Amino acid sequence: MQLAYENTQTSALGKFFKLSLPYILLIVLLAFLGTMTLYSAANGSWNPWALKHIIRFGISFGVMIFLALISSRTYYKYAYVFYGLSLLLLVAVEIGGHVGMGAQRWIDLGFFKVQPSELMKIGLVLCLARYFDSATIHGIKSNRGLVIPVIMAMLPVALIVIQPDLGTGLMLLFTTGILLFAVGVQWWKFGTVAAVISAALPLIWNFLHEYQQNRILTFLNPERDPLGAGYHIIQSKIAFGSGGVVGKGFLHGTQTHLNFLPEKHTDFIFTMFSEEFGLIGSLCLVMLNLALIAIGYIFVARTKNYFAKLVIIGLNTNYFLYVFINISMVTGLMPVVGVPLPLISYGGTVMFSIMASFGIILCMYINGNQQNPDRF
Repeated sequence: MQLAYENTQTSALGKFFKLSLPYILLIVLLAFLGTMTLYSAANGSWNPWALKHIIRFGISFGVMIFLALISSRTYYKYAYVFYGLSLLLLVAVEIGGHVGMGAQRWIDLGFFKVQPSELMKIGLVLCLARYFDSATIHGIKSNRGLVIPVIMAMLPVALIVIQPDLGTGLMLLFTTGILLFAVGVQWWKFGTVAAVISAALPLIWNFLHEYQQNRILTFLNPERDPLGAGYHIIQSKIAFGSGGVVGKGFLHGTQTHLNFLPEKHTDFIFTMFSEEFGLIGSLCLVMLNLALIAIGYIFVARTKNYFAKLVIIGLNTNYFLYVFINISMVTGLMPVVGVPLPLISYGGTVMFSIMASFGIILCMYINGNQQNPDRF
């Protein structure tokens, strides 16, 4: 049966005027705040981080618009292909990937380092969305029907965890769980998985790397190693407290500019922002991110196409996890993991993957009231 997926206003110009302006403005505003924070992190200099951040955002913004305007059927048609290529890149990382900060997570192209796990965050969502779009309700609710999507998720998770990158692996698992919940998988199955994981925690603990165990122990008691594993989170909390309600002012954060706070341009950039702009500034930054996430879920409510709904849910959840984990991590609410704050932290692959996700979300939204795409 042939179904029309693209009907009215299929031209690029017609699609362009259907893009959500508030959504795009929030993205630009967050990137601007990130640039200014990186400028401050370098003590009032555009180098080495702020200028590159602007350039990367500009290129990624163009990619976002391009991905938003191409045919939405393309994502459906090549979902499995993109997933497969991302999986092959993860295998390539294991064979001969670039090693940095004790982990083998990148492929060095000379002018740019690609982190395949970031691409897989998009590939897995597209793959699962296409699978569930063509699956029946009976198949989804049956145990046999969940074997394929679970394998789809566990293959990349296993490759990512052994890099090691436990944080990204858990993000993929949580995104998969949200999609399983969205398509109607029964509650008792989630409860069973949670019970099995809880029972296996002592065994899982023995398989964790020593630094991962130290992160968990430090989360429970940061004072156990104040000059070692606990140094990051202790300095982060000091910087938060020194910012007070209104902050110390732009370019005047003492903990950051005196280099007490490590990783101030990447993982702990929210702490630096909080020290300079205080509690009020921190809440404003959180609210901007929540507004962007809320608009994404509004897109879901306004989208009739099932494949598009699942893609938006998956990619929007992935962005939420970035924000939630990073802020929780630097405030001491969860163990420290290597998860940056999107659009704010310095980093090329994450910037590209997040902006690509935004582009795909916009594409799904502007085509979301069409009928289901043809089966390929």
